[in-house]
Amino acid sequence: MAFSRIMAALLGLCLAVVNAAGAETRKLDIVGTGDGIDVLRAIAASFMQQEGSAQVEVPPSIGSGGGIAAVGSGKAILGRVARRLTDAEAASGIVYKAIARLPSAFIVHPGCGVSAVTSAQLVAIYSGRLANWKELGGADMRIRVVRREDQDSTLTVLRASMPGWHDLEITEKSKIATTTQEAIETVREVQGAIGFGPFSRPLEQGLTVLRVDGHYPTDSDYPSSVVLALIYLKTLQDPDALAFLRFADAQKAADVITSLGSLPVKP
Repeated sequence: MAFSRIMAALLGLCLAVVNAAGAETRKLDIVGTGDGIDVLRAIAASFMQQEGSAQVEVPPSIGSGGGIAAVGSGKAILGRVARRLTDAEAASGIVYKAIARLPSAFIVHPGCGVSAVTSAQLVAIYSGRLANWKELGGADMRIRVVRREDQDSTLTVLRASMPGWHDLEITEKSKIATTTQEAIETVREVQGAIGFGPFSRPLEQGLTVLRVDGHYPTDSDYPSSVVLALIYLKTLQDPDALAFLRFADAQKAADVITSLGSLPVKP
């Protein structure tokens, strides 16, 4: 009898250790858009420091559409998007929760020698009418345009808000980047390159963020921005995901968002 009780106690202890280890190593992926990935990773790091209940990962971009498909099919618990849901997506039971407004920044390789442009000059660059940075007072260097695919959220916002972009035909002499990270890295590595994407403070490291019509992306009157949102099914019951969603509304998350040059979106 004593031996049986000892074995039962040991078995219970082993199970408790295994369960505790499993709880400590539980991973929560937030999949989707590349827009605002630095912001969301910083929020995740702050959450893990404060809560410590799960290892929150923000993996490389699969696009807003990829995030919506993953959440809608149950392959992911949480997703991230940089566009509103369609009526059909919302009707499928997916919930949209905006957390941050990210200015749409234009970035150039520092060798270009230009730090400010007008909105008209941007139109001329992206249409191909301006081909050398020396025409803007910069280096004698070919302008290499990096763009995004037509359905990209930042490009969509630029077409809706930036002067001259609504019907702009972007030059065929441009490189299409399929993710925000690819666009940023291309501009970082290619002499003469210019690209665009959601603003965050890390962009200022090794790149030049352009002023447009005298306004920096963090200025209140900067004309263009993208909204970063989390998505999940309305039937969500996962405790770690629910804890992260609550944290995203908290002041600590708002402080992280502000520190990276974006604006919190209050619930």
